[in-house]
Formats: sequence, structure tokens, C-alpha cells
Amino acid sequence: MEEWSAGFGSADLENAVPATSHTLYRLASVSKPITAIAALLLWQQGKLDLDAPVQKYCPAFPAKDTPITTRELLGHLAGIRHYKSDSQDDPEIGNTRHFLNPIQSGIDFFKHDSLVSKPGAEYHYSTQGFTLVGCAIEGASGEQYINYVRENVLAPAGMTHTVVDDRFAIVPLRTRFYSKDDSGAITNADFLDSSYKIPGGGWLSSADDMAQFEVALLDDRIVTLATRNLMWTPLRPADGKEDRYGLGWGTGSEFGVPDVGHGGSQQGTSTYILIVPERRAGIVVLINLEGGKASDLAKELMKIVLATPSPSRNRCEQESPARAGPLFTYACEPT
Repeated sequence: MEEWSAGFGSADLENAVPATSHTLYRLASVSKPITAIAALLLWQQGKLDLDAPVQKYCPAFPAKDTPITTRELLGHLAGIRHYKSDSQDDPEIGNTRHFLNPIQSGIDFFKHDSLVSKPGAEYHYSTQGFTLVGCAIEGASGEQYINYVRENVLAPAGMTHTVVDDRFAIVPLRTRFYSKDDSGAITNADFLDSSYKIPGGGWLSSADDMAQFEVALLDDRIVTLATRNLMWTPLRPADGKEDRYGLGWGTGSEFGVPDVGHGGSQQGTSTYILIVPERRAGIVVLINLEGGKASDLAKELMKIVLATPSPSRNRCEQESPARAGPLFTYACEPT
């Protein structure tokens, strides 16, 4: 059950459009948990072998010296590189081209590059790796990635307004995107066409829709509890270093109980999703300001939620402890 959601500030400063909980933001890397759910659903249905070479489902990606699996891709253990730099001039960071075949076009950016480590050996965060997960989803499902996610993740969760960040499309309620210059003044963010990296950073969503996503996960409406637990269990790199990343989700215990979540940062956006499953508590923070520190705000809000049981939680605990707890969402913009 969603307890509270709200929007603050402006979705569009130039036209004085206020933000609401329905305003659509770039999710950036919070797109990765959505993609992970789609892949794990196919695994749950026996259609996707997480430990088979990814070429079984994605022949467009050339084989490397060591096989790469979808499990490794979901956990950033596949050795696929991330961006080559942090510069807006990098053709990946500041991509201006629009691709009608997003998965293949995304793979073309890195398919011939060497691996940065042996698959399974080390954690190396990679948005590009999630493009390969999108390709595996297409091969296993027989559908285009976007269509499969829309039909099997977004629709069951009630995420009726979540769409791909298509810069040519007219998208009602899409926010404008902002950043700050060296003096601290708010400016329009640098340009980005994210059509080449939709699985790892190309979706738009609202606070309300992301709350529905959290509720659907906690109610096991998309994947089963067993699948969810697998997804939220950290992997073990061969190098023996501690790894807090599961399959498309980060894990932790900052609040004294296990939590899962993911952050996102991109031109004109800062996002964070955070769930404490044992308490059925969830937070989503979406900010249309690059460097907006959504993660800091999400964690502070979660502390408040966990310290303040709601009346609905007390009523639910009497009936079904497994279904108790609040769910909050929050959207804010520059003012």
C-alpha cells in the first residue's frame, strides 16, 4: 500500500510548471532493477538460463576468450567496460544520436572492446553490460526488450505512465532536466539521447509509478519470493573481495535490517530507490537536477519511516505481519 507521495518545486522552471507525484523523471541507473526483474522473470519461467553463455540468447555479441553469463552481467561481474570517460564530449556520455534499434545499436558501442577483467573475477560496474541483459531478454522471450518489459513488468505492477525516454516523442508530464554551473546557478542540463542504453539507463517514471513497482515486488506480483531473494543476494567474485551487489540491485544493512536499492545519475537527474523488505518499507526519490543527492535524501526519509510506525501498519500487523508497513515516495525539483 502506498502511504504518501508528493512533488515539490518545478518540473519546468521556464514555464512555471509545478511538479507532482505524476511528473516523469529520467530514472538513469534505476532502470537496472526494472531490467533485472524482467530477466529474473524469464529465469523463473525456465526460459532464460542465467549461467549459459549470453550468446545463447544474444548472438549479436561476439564470443570472448571466456564465456560471459547473464548472471555475471546482472551482477557487474562479466568484465564488460563502463563508459570510457566522464566527459560530455565522450560519444557515449553525451550521445546525440537517436537509435531505432536500441539494443543492437547499444551493443555496437562496445562489442569489439577487450574485457576489463576475467568474467566472474571482479566487480566492475557497467551500464553497457545491461544492454547485453536486454539482448538476452529479447532472445529468451522472442520479443523486443521494451515490449517485454512493458507487458510483463510495468503492466502487472500498475506502472501505467512509465515509458522510454524518447527525445522525439511527445511525453506528457515529462520534466525538464537541470544542472548547476560552477557558480551554483541552475542551468539546463547537457544534452543526452539515451536510446542506446535503455536497459541500464533509459526509462522515465514517476514517484507514483515507482511506488507501484515497490508494492508489486513486496507483494510478489511479478516474481516469486524465492526469485526475489535470489535477486537480492550478493554475488561472490572470484577475487574474494566483498561484494554488496546482487542481480541488478545493491544490498546493505545501514538501518539495522537488510535493505536493497539502487541509485541513478545522469544529465538532468538524480534518483534513488530503497526498500527494507522486512518492514515492507520503501522510498523513491526522483530529482530533475544532476547531482541532486537523491540517495542522501532517500536514506534520511527511510530513517523517519522506520522510526515511525503508521496506524495502517499497526492494523495490518494484527491481521498479517508479512504485509505490514508503509511505502513512501518523494519527487522534488529545483525551485
